[in-house]
Amino acid sequence: MAEEGSISVLSTDGTSSETGSEVTDREREKVKVEDPEDGEMEEMDSSELVLSHQEAMSKVEAAIDEIVSTDSLLYDLPPEVTLEEVNSFIALEHGQAMLVNVQRADGEVLSVVVVQNGTVLDLKHAIKRHMTLKLSRSKGKKHISWKYIWKRYWLYFEGQKLTEDKKQLKE
Repeated sequence: MAEEGSISVLSTDGTSSETGSEVTDREREKVKVEDPEDGEMEEMDSSELVLSHQEAMSKVEAAIDEIVSTDSLLYDLPPEVTLEEVNSFIALEHGQAMLVNVQRADGEVLSVVVVQNGTVLDLKHAIKRHMTLKLSRSKGKKHISWKYIWKRYWLYFEGQKLTEDKKQLKE
């Protein structure tokens, strides 16, 4: 039976041992880690693996970038891809969403993803997300008054003004 204040630790060989606040070297988990300098695998104690938040985030971002760039479905996504973009492209590939090309008055074409049964409001939200991401990646203007945009400009489809936000896009 363990004394009060001690911790019971199950070691890697399945035996239980009682210790104080310290875990012995025999009970520490060994982890294989790639050395960034020479690329060789080294065995280290898990307690020695301490990364700052920035180091951990940079490693995770690098791994995600590598996965996205090598995946046959996601290779055309931009660097620093968001979860929402990945989910949208997967929905597009599975036929659960559609790609809508919106041509601005200045001639620029925006490709946005909208769900199959999407409404005009869903299209507006998709345009807003697309522009917000585009501006944040280009370090452009940070704030756009979308209330002003939607009062001043209209979306048109084949010469017909899309005035009702609740109307289905397929109608």
